[in-house]
Parts: sequence; C-alpha cells; structure tokens
Amino acid sequence: MNRKSLDPLATATASFGPVPSNAWQRDAEGISLVRQLEPARPLRIGTDASTLEIDLARSLLIVVDMQNDFCHPQGWFAQKGVSMRATRRPIPILQQLLPAWRQTGAKVLWLNWGIRQDLLNLPATVHFKGKRTADGVGYGEPSPVDHGRSVVQGEWGAQIIADLQAAPSDIQVSKHRLSGFWDNELDSLLRASGITTLLFAGINTDRCVFSTLQDAAFLGYDCILLKDACSTPSPAYVTRAIHFLVEQCHGFVATAAALQQSLASRNQES
Repeated sequence: MNRKSLDPLATATASFGPVPSNAWQRDAEGISLVRQLEPARPLRIGTDASTLEIDLARSLLIVVDMQNDFCHPQGWFAQKGVSMRATRRPIPILQQLLPAWRQTGAKVLWLNWGIRQDLLNLPATVHFKGKRTADGVGYGEPSPVDHGRSVVQGEWGAQIIADLQAAPSDIQVSKHRLSGFWDNELDSLLRASGITTLLFAGINTDRCVFSTLQDAAFLGYDCILLKDACSTPSPAYVTRAIHFLVEQCHGFVATAAALQQSLASRNQES
C-alpha cells in the first residue's frame, strides 16, 4: 500500500511562513524550502548627500509615536506642558505620504509606546525620567484629565492619533524604551519579512526616532531619516546634530517631499 496516497497533505498544496517570500511550500512532491523571493522594485529618491536607490519590496516605513499621549491636546505630553505644535507637525506630511507609499505595495509599521500595565520591565531610569517628582505623572499613571493610564498598551494614550489612520495592511508594534528594538518582536518581525531598508518618520527626532534608527543601523539595516516627517520640541540645534550624526554614521537624510515626488512618478507609470 502506498502510504503517501493516504496522507491528505500529500496531494494538497500549502504554504507555511510569515510572508510569501519567506515560506515553505508543500505539494504532492514533498516539501520545498526554496523561497520564492519577491522581484526587486527599485525607487530612486534624492537625499541630502546624493541620489539613493531603494527596493520597495524590501523597504518599510516606520512611523514612531504618533499617538494620543504625545500628539493629542489632552494627552500625557500636553498635560505636562510639551508643545503640541512640535509633536503634531508630521501629521499633514504623513497624511499625504502614507497613501502614496502604500499604493506601491510597500509596508508601513506603527511603532508606539505601549508598555505593560505593571511596569515590571521598565528600569529605574525610565521610571524617574517619566515622573521626576512625587506629584508628577509617570508611566502607567493617569493624568489630571484622565484618559486612562499613560502609554499603556491597549489604552487611549497608546493608540494612533485620530488624524492618522492605520490601514489593514499596516503593522503595529509596541515598544518599551526610546528605541523600538528592546523587549519586543520588532527585529524578528522585520527579518522574517525580508526587510532590509527602513525609512523613519514621527516623533521625537532626537529621542525615539533617533534611538530606534541608531539601533537599526547597529543591527545592519539600511536607514533613511525623513527629516521633514519628523519633529521634536527640543531646540533646533539638537535636530541639526541628529541630522549630522545620521548622515555621518548611521545612514542617510532625505525628505518626505522628495520621496513623495518619486512615488508619484512611479505610481503614474504603473
């Protein structure tokens, strides 16, 4: 008796993997470990240093911390006195950029603070910097205008600001440090998806955006900072220093405006 013929999986075709380009295939002949890599989709954009070519099939746009507790007038930052003019500055730029980026089939990832409610994985430094005084409002605590616990995963403050909408195809990852690569699944998710190039937008340029970009560069990703799609309430010289450091050490500095122009040309040709 042919045992193979009794196995229902032996004649059915099935795919096993996180994305089509990183999947095993099973059919009547057996199991194939050969990945069907997605063809390159080149796109040229201008940067502060030169023209740069990226592969849209292996690129991902990371939007950092565009969430209620940092961008809403009643959020955690606003109630601490932080300027919403600065934190909301990327919103209109992203409203234009994200649809054009998605139209090419490239991925968007939202990287928001979304901590554990018990705070057990946050070190003392993070606790102190978030609260500073006995009567301050720290991580996981409600502000005077109470919208729930600050930056806790699943609560109002950790949700994307209503001015920006996540698409069904977008990815969402919660982070627990300034860098998005600590204590979470971000790195393994990107690697499993075959992503090699990361473009960065959001807030704050000199804190979470830069910390995440720097760690990404250390991990071997190609990094592009979209400087006009980022913002911070810090002094202007701080932003200039970040742009210098990114260009000097970690990757490239470009603009969302240049990227959108390239995307528009490509989308018209498609």
